[in-house]
Amino acid sequence: MKVILLQDIKGSGKKDQIINTSDGYARNFLFPKNLAIEANADNLAKLKAKQQANAYKKDQEKEEAKKIAEKLGKIMLTFPVKAGENGKVFGGVSSKEIAEALQKTHQITVDKKKIDMKDTIKELGIKTVSIKLYEGVIANLKINVIGE
Repeated sequence: MKVILLQDIKGSGKKDQIINTSDGYARNFLFPKNLAIEANADNLAKLKAKQQANAYKKDQEKEEAKKIAEKLGKIMLTFPVKAGENGKVFGGVSSKEIAEALQKTHQITVDKKKIDMKDTIKELGIKTVSIKLYEGVIANLKINVIGE
């Protein structure tokens, strides 16, 4: 019997997947616990419409991320920090500060975890930081650290 899974089931499949299963397993376990529905024409049409809606939504999100990536490519954030001799910075510029500055100055919300930095910026000068906005969409943001 073909069924459409409504939830992830360990050993059977993932949500919205169509699987072949025995009649007894479907009728006695999957259907009573609302874990699956029968894969008839009506349910298959609903599943297809749902998958198309999800694909459209993902495309829209990716396009939005590309637009934001373009904006970020043109932006240079400047951070004045206290610095000693030889350009040594006291403290540093963290991903949290970068995310807050983007929000405050350009109204672009970026999760600080998406900013790809191994460590805080502890040197004066211009640095390029990459930001993972969406799967396959990476923006490069220029950071200018100047001494006070």
